[in-house]
Amino acid sequence: MMEYEYHNPVLLKETVDGLNIKEDGVYVDVTFGGGGHSREILKRLGPGGKLFGFDQDADALDNVPDDERFVLISENFRFVKRFLRFHGVKKVDGVLGDFGVSSHQFDVPERGFSTRFDAELDMRMNQQSEVSAYSVVNEYEEADLRMMFSMYGELRNAGAIARAIVGARKDEEIKTGEDLKKVVSKFLPRFKENKVLAQIYQAIRIEVNEEVEVLKEFLLQMPEVLNEGGRLSLISYHSLEDRLVKRFIRDGKFQGQAEKDFYGNIDVPFKKVGGLIVPTEEEIALNNRARSAKLRVAERI
Repeated sequence: MMEYEYHNPVLLKETVDGLNIKEDGVYVDVTFGGGGHSREILKRLGPGGKLFGFDQDADALDNVPDDERFVLISENFRFVKRFLRFHGVKKVDGVLGDFGVSSHQFDVPERGFSTRFDAELDMRMNQQSEVSAYSVVNEYEEADLRMMFSMYGELRNAGAIARAIVGARKDEEIKTGEDLKKVVSKFLPRFKENKVLAQIYQAIRIEVNEEVEVLKEFLLQMPEVLNEGGRLSLISYHSLEDRLVKRFIRDGKFQGQAEKDFYGNIDVPFKKVGGLIVPTEEEIALNNRARSAKLRVAERI
């Protein structure tokens, strides 16, 4: 296997640079996937360094580097603190997260992530999970589908799409991507079919994998997990995710005003490092999936 055949890592140098790696530090890659970011971290670690990877997708096991400094934890990164402690680690020096779906997941038809293939509706990152795209599309109430398409797909006609799905499934189950495409075809404007269909798929995928809840749970653990001066280096791919990351870095919470100390000074766990980083035109040309990536770096105060 070529090093990055499984997943071409986005903003590779910039994301790892953001961690400001110490040779003997302890780091975590919470979205191990094809291991591209992890291998770059390992290159910069000395013999006394340590790297933990998290990935709930069993396919990621094929990519584990033969390196005694690396440990893969086959779990969802929403449990990052618990499983690090299980391995005797309370604090780390940096955490990297690349929250997109891996190229591998998109490119394997039967996983059901891509609009390019007519596969069964699945979209589970953890293939042991009970909730799949099939169960969401065929079992969710209309109001829940509407909210999902509105929030996670940012679709203006979310209500009409939800109504069409509920109406169609009364006659026949919606089993495959092609079935779903037929049901929503009237909402796919000419020349924008792929864009709107991708938004519909994105909404379902985020729901299936609880991506927003997972991200929030993960971020809330970071003040406890990171050493003072430790870094967060996080790539988001849609605006909802990026807003959560940006807000948490700025305010230490997702809603309301930042906490203040006795003297009225803002009391937050992180300070941002640099500005927003996005891929170059050259990187987007090489890897189309990089086009919506946004990298934010923060340091534990």
